[in-house]
Amino acid sequence: MSSPNAESTAFRSALEVIRAVEPRVADAIGAELADQRESLKLIASENYASPATLLAMGNWFSDKYAEGTVGRRFYAGCQNVDTVEALAAEHARELFGAAHAYVQPHSGIDANLVAFWAILADRVESPALKKAQVRQVNDLTEADWFALRRELGNQRMLGMSLDAGGHLTHGFRPNISGKMFDQRSYGTDPATGLIDYDRVAEAAREFKPLILVAGYSAYPRKVNFRIMREIADSVGATFMVDMAHFAGLVAGKVFTGDFDPVPHAHIVTTTTHKSLRGPRGGMVLCQPELADQVDRGCPMVLGGPLPHVMAAKAVALAEARRPDFADYASRIVANAQALAEGLLRRGATLVTGGTDNHLAIIDVTSYGLTGRQAEQALLDSGIVTNRNSVPQDPNGAWYTSGIRIGTPALTTRGLGTAEMDQTAELIHTVLSQTTPGANADGTPSKAKYVLDPAVADKVSRQAAELLTGFPLYGSVDLT
Repeated sequence: MSSPNAESTAFRSALEVIRAVEPRVADAIGAELADQRESLKLIASENYASPATLLAMGNWFSDKYAEGTVGRRFYAGCQNVDTVEALAAEHARELFGAAHAYVQPHSGIDANLVAFWAILADRVESPALKKAQVRQVNDLTEADWFALRRELGNQRMLGMSLDAGGHLTHGFRPNISGKMFDQRSYGTDPATGLIDYDRVAEAAREFKPLILVAGYSAYPRKVNFRIMREIADSVGATFMVDMAHFAGLVAGKVFTGDFDPVPHAHIVTTTTHKSLRGPRGGMVLCQPELADQVDRGCPMVLGGPLPHVMAAKAVALAEARRPDFADYASRIVANAQALAEGLLRRGATLVTGGTDNHLAIIDVTSYGLTGRQAEQALLDSGIVTNRNSVPQDPNGAWYTSGIRIGTPALTTRGLGTAEMDQTAELIHTVLSQTTPGANADGTPSKAKYVLDPAVADKVSRQAAELLTGFPLYGSVDLT
């Protein structure tokens, strides 16, 4: 057992306090750490926040209401909240080279909602909206509200299709954005899986959207944001980028020039976890002309800010400004490419044939499986992934035909390209030895599968052995 240190003492003491009130919660927290330590986490949207970031969330800031913005609160006694929110915004501006940063969104979806409404409020001109902008809500008549709903609900958005790698919040029906906007999607080239910018431009000219959205949750290549901005400008659209997945690669200066969205977009949204390695939350970066509207996110669409999470954002963004974060970001991409190459050598089929970023998509139909079967078989074997659609997916969004894998979390643990090749071998072993199952009536199942438990057990042990040299939260000893 290692000697006690500040981090071990902090987490051990916290669990003791929690255990005195509800021991089952303390047990679940401890079990989660144990599970994460023992599994190969390849979910592209997950990472491991630093102990400092985690500890910044568990404090008295949780007790404060702080609607409004720095220096303009609807509650008294927010001077300390002002401090941490201002710090988080300052770090964000400096890190990304942004004119303005808004750090209150609770999630990526919230950040996108703030951006959508800020764009609508900035772009849509109507007497009713002008009244709403100056907070004269009580003066709006029923006719004003009717006109406002017509104006705000009759706008168009052009974003990436789900099966090509887009996100639900980019105008799809299950999300509120799909109810707010008349949405159309651009896909990828059927032969290559890559964005065809000429086709995006053609779709924009035909559809004439108010908002052109770029960004993705499952596209394994870079996006040329300079070209996308040119397309937006050609039709008078506001250009919005959702960089939730690759914010860490932007912060770490892996994506620069045409591939850095911040200089090119009118407004950029992101989460603060994923590749940025902070707390779960969201953030909006924007040009000066949108700053006032963005800062109205609360109470426009957000509830009370979460000061304890903003404190953690300030810590994580400060960490991302350190030189070693750039090295981390570059290793994320090197690891993703090594993992992709290892899978290709073993005969796997990858969407676009590889990756330029932190993720890859395995088309598991080459193994005769659905994404759901592959996801569960891998989980049984100590490898945590998530199923994902592939372009023109025949199995739809629930069962899918793909598995999304990413390297931010394993890179945080210190694994390198050699370990990525071993990981590719483990993945291939599981998928190649899994077969589709059948329903009770003998018909083929898209969910059930057959995998020899001995194979799953062997791979689980190999995965755990691979991780022994890369302890997770090695400075934290709960025993």
